[in-house]
Amino acid sequence: MSVYLEIPQLDQHFPYRMLVNDGMTIVYPHWHKEIEIIYAKSGRVNIGLDGKVITLEEGEMIYFASGQPHYFLASPESVRYVYQFDLKLFDESVLRKNEKNSLFSLFEEGQRHSRYWSEEFAETMRGLLLELFELENNESPGKNYFILALLYRLIGECYRFLPKQKIVKNKKVPNAIQQKETLQRLNKVFDYIENYYQEVITIDDVARYVGFSPYYFTRFFKANTGQTFMQFLTEYRVNQAQFILGNEKLPMAEVAEKAGFASVKTFHHVFKGAVGHSPLQYQKMMSYLSS
Repeated sequence: MSVYLEIPQLDQHFPYRMLVNDGMTIVYPHWHKEIEIIYAKSGRVNIGLDGKVITLEEGEMIYFASGQPHYFLASPESVRYVYQFDLKLFDESVLRKNEKNSLFSLFEEGQRHSRYWSEEFAETMRGLLLELFELENNESPGKNYFILALLYRLIGECYRFLPKQKIVKNKKVPNAIQQKETLQRLNKVFDYIENYYQEVITIDDVARYVGFSPYYFTRFFKANTGQTFMQFLTEYRVNQAQFILGNEKLPMAEVAEKAGFASVKTFHHVFKGAVGHSPLQYQKMMSYLSS
């Protein structure tokens, strides 16, 4: 199973779960189709998102839309609450009435970080998440009804008050990932990347592994991720490098090799172009965040 694609172990009949992670629970770059909300209960939580690191201050929240790559760096003396749920919990064919956007679009186009929400909306969302936490170890009758009621309230509040992003980026992993067959085929590609990203990979190699012709594979991958395969592979390697730089103290030559770059020179050029900082500058920034 690919690390880059995560399939949370949710109850298929009630696809929701809540986790509590401490700051030393680091999570490699990954994405999933479920919505994920993070609440920084205490301390500062360092999250890799959209090619940069976001520090979630205590009391702040952030969510990841379906298919949005993210990862967690070491965040000493912090605790985060993690909420994951599948949008199939909500029957839009029955519930959607005056809403212009689908649930998928609501979260895709919304402003993810609570720092940019109104105080009233942020306080409401914080209260709902804390109520969900209180229910986690409560096994009294009606538990799932209360959970569902809070999630429905959360969705309603988002429809009313979640601000939109000023600029909506093109989705890298579009709605097609929710289709089982496509998801399985993409997962096979991600398995290959995970196993061989430290080596030289060609389109012919991965197409042969998946059982496609290079031409068909190129079209399939671009249609279902929004990127060419080589763009995706480069981004994957940059994400791995960011994770290594944020969690290990290694020479740049070793970081480049572990992340799959052919040379330190190539690594420096590609990393700086993608992140905006040199690998060494980024490593120093991460050391400061973790201190």
